[in-house]
Amino acid sequence: MSNKSITIDTIPGLRALTRSPDYRNTLKLPEEQTEEYTLLATGEYNINFRFRHPVRPELLVLRVNSESQMHLSNQIEYEANALELLETSGRTPVLRYVYKGDSVLTRGALVMSLLPGRALHYDAPEEIQEAARCLADIHSVPVSEGSGLIRPKAPIIAILEECEEMFRTYEESPLGEDSVKKRIRTLLDAGWAMTQDTPEYHGYSCCVNTELNNTNFLVDDSGRVRLVDWEKPLYSDPAQDLGHFLAPTTTFWKTDEIFTEETIEKFMDTYIEAVGGRYDTIGLRERTRDFIVITCLRGLTWCSMAWVQYQQNDKGLTNESTRIKLDAYLSDGFLSKIEAIYGM
Repeated sequence: MSNKSITIDTIPGLRALTRSPDYRNTLKLPEEQTEEYTLLATGEYNINFRFRHPVRPELLVLRVNSESQMHLSNQIEYEANALELLETSGRTPVLRYVYKGDSVLTRGALVMSLLPGRALHYDAPEEIQEAARCLADIHSVPVSEGSGLIRPKAPIIAILEECEEMFRTYEESPLGEDSVKKRIRTLLDAGWAMTQDTPEYHGYSCCVNTELNNTNFLVDDSGRVRLVDWEKPLYSDPAQDLGHFLAPTTTFWKTDEIFTEETIEKFMDTYIEAVGGRYDTIGLRERTRDFIVITCLRGLTWCSMAWVQYQQNDKGLTNESTRIKLDAYLSDGFLSKIEAIYGM
């Protein structure tokens, strides 16, 4: 199915949901359906439709998951919970409705506010600093261990385990190149060697997004930055988010940008200042550096997995620019950049 042909009528049970009394009453929609749902965006694991509330001046997003990256049976509820936890930050979409699913619409759906803005520009210093303030506000929201978020005991170890799972798709595929398999395996072994003495993390934890690509940050007309796409949140060290945001595997995804040391240090300065003592940031810079290194492996192994999926064309949601970028991540030039980070 091409993206252009996706409508709410092509997803079994979705039109029926939008006409149900529970949906319409909760969202305060008129009994007769007059709102129009148009495709907003598709990701690797979700489909989003936009619509305008016919009574109040509000744009909304109807979101459906096609698959759970976290292997959750209640993925849509998990996302909804994160949005509720972070509403007071003022930096995330506001949850309006959540439907757990049924025998037809098996993965459920949610409705949230549609935030205005465009993707973050990595080459705009003022936007990078505002992104730091955005993350500071999100990370400073008090969240308890019993909040319903998954908590990794040792976040860096958890990332490496995730890397192994993703890389297995490429490593065991006859489509993968042997030379690339060998280079990624060597990098993974180096990552494990770095963490031999890594203890369980018992410091400050909060709700982290874990997927901080520039397209998930929206910059509105006033310059304010907010963060969308909360399908993989964790209860973890805020340095996990910071490391992901700053890692070259993240910035290179939609652009060709790789942050300089000066940009990284200024970002950290702005972030810590914006936290303003709302949580203890002692040791945060050092932990962020560790996460930058390990996040490079996460980005690389995800790309290797996605590369195989795209070659097999087994996902229905495909994008030509993504296909081209996946090739770039597995190229000799980019692999050499990651190897240099590990001193190889």
